[in-house]
Amino acid sequence: MSTVLVVGATSDVAHALIPLLLQDGHDVLGVGRDASRMEAFASEAAFTGVVGDLTAERLAEAIAAAGDSGVDAVVHLVGSIALRPPHAMTVEAFEDVLRTNLTSAFLTLSTLGKAMMRSGGGRMVFVSSVAASLGLANHEAIAAAKGGLEAMVRSAAATYARRGLRVNAVAPSLTDTRMAAPLLRTDAAREASEQMVPTGRLNTAADVAEAVRWLLLDAPDGITGEVMHLDGGLGRLRASG
Repeated sequence: MSTVLVVGATSDVAHALIPLLLQDGHDVLGVGRDASRMEAFASEAAFTGVVGDLTAERLAEAIAAAGDSGVDAVVHLVGSIALRPPHAMTVEAFEDVLRTNLTSAFLTLSTLGKAMMRSGGGRMVFVSSVAASLGLANHEAIAAAKGGLEAMVRSAAATYARRGLRVNAVAPSLTDTRMAAPLLRTDAAREASEQMVPTGRLNTAADVAEAVRWLLLDAPDGITGEVMHLDGGLGRLRASG
């Protein structure tokens, strides 16, 4: 049985992942700012929630909640979508995208990495985007943030390889969640998004949760510094017909 820390525990992916972890018998610590969303797991004895914006103090509180057993695995599910061309985006808005997607990931890496090394290592998973490796119109801000995240994951995997930490990422294409709802508000927009993907379907929160769960708990120990592309082939394939 492992103790898994879910950063961004009120996201749709977290709400698909946490039940899987609990069903497998793991203890789950959740950090998120939406108390009402955290209530979904309040009756689970193996779940401990820490409510508030992501800060070093919130992470320290979650580490303390783990007690002597420590944290075995961490997933960072904090993110945002802001699709505007550079000429229509302020520097402040650009920096907000970086803070939400990249700086929060670095905070998680630096804080939890230190704690996990003290207890013998573990696994960390971050969520990137197909936009980090595929040029998509109006994705400059999120591409910069997620491209930086993927580079950070590779570097951290090298830094901590001999310290027992395995660091990987999942890079989905558009996923059908509350965050993506503004991009899928009409049938035409949804169909256009689906047609971009060689498999012809969008990811679900459950798809991403399954990929994260595998990297956190079941992947071979030799997998580190990798980016799992969960994009229906969008980044590398051109479907026929």
